[in-house]
Amino acid sequence: MLPSSRPETGREPWPDQPPGGPPAPRAGDDEGRPERGGPRRGRHEGEPGHRSAGDPDDGDQDEEETPPVEVRRSLALAVAGFAALLGTGLVLAAQTSGPGHRLPFTAVVLGVQLLSVLAWTMAARPPALLTVAGVGAVAAIVADIVAVRSDPARLMPLVQVLLVGLGAAVLGQLVRRVDRAQVTDSLRGTLLIVAGAVSFATMIVLTRIPMGTQAITVCLAAAGVALAVARSIDAFAAWPRLAPQVPRGAAGVVSGAMVGTLVSAALGSYLVTPFTPTRAAIMGLVAAVVAVLADLAVGYAEAGRLMAGESSPRWAATHMQGPLTGFALAAPAAYVMCKLVL
Repeated sequence: MLPSSRPETGREPWPDQPPGGPPAPRAGDDEGRPERGGPRRGRHEGEPGHRSAGDPDDGDQDEEETPPVEVRRSLALAVAGFAALLGTGLVLAAQTSGPGHRLPFTAVVLGVQLLSVLAWTMAARPPALLTVAGVGAVAAIVADIVAVRSDPARLMPLVQVLLVGLGAAVLGQLVRRVDRAQVTDSLRGTLLIVAGAVSFATMIVLTRIPMGTQAITVCLAAAGVALAVARSIDAFAAWPRLAPQVPRGAAGVVSGAMVGTLVSAALGSYLVTPFTPTRAAIMGLVAAVVAVLADLAVGYAEAGRLMAGESSPRWAATHMQGPLTGFALAAPAAYVMCKLVL
């Protein structure tokens, strides 16, 4: 056998060469040093080191403090007055309703529904605005007719009207190619317009069931007082601020719900059995909390639209959407509490 010889210098090792052979040269220049993107600059004494992108100190330096939105006292008091008048009107109109005599209350409810459609449409401005507003108005009329004529009086026919109306509104937006791309983004606003208009018809159904009119009195009185008190306190002391972009304070929201509950308990002591102060307070508490939270949610939605760069329409009806939304949700809450508590 021939003695083994070392591989010549400069040749690549054979494939079966053991791992102990000479190491492969590193990628870089001719001397085997790794490539560098450029000369490394030394850090001078006193110069701050490099900070990573996730350093929490960067957020504190880059973040700018946003000044809180100014509370318009006259506007807040005007909205509080509107909430009080709307609640009083609905409660008094409900007392005129009776078997075979529901037209006056239905006319009042229809007027509130059309006003709500106008306010929500001007505020949300969904695609195919006229189509959505028309569908909302038609859904309100159909819901009122169904609420008066359905036998027995129940809530499920109104849910069917809501689903049909929402489908018609979305279909009307899909017809035009310009509006088709914005349908998903505007679905929440479309649902609010149609559902809000239909939900007011719940009060007509309530007047047709035992103790329903008294439930309207307790719940809507609590909701109206809660909205009026919350807005009035915000006009003078919107503190502590819930968000810098929303001119509302926690003191008004909490105080409004508490005063509304107190009013409902006082009404419960004057109503006949099965109403008691405790039951009326429970019903009023639910209605008041739902109303003030719905009003607060409208404020957050408006702030979100302004932060997104959308212009706020200068319509008086847009400032009414908070109380209108509160009463629109308080009506189904009154129906549910009437079924559960009484």
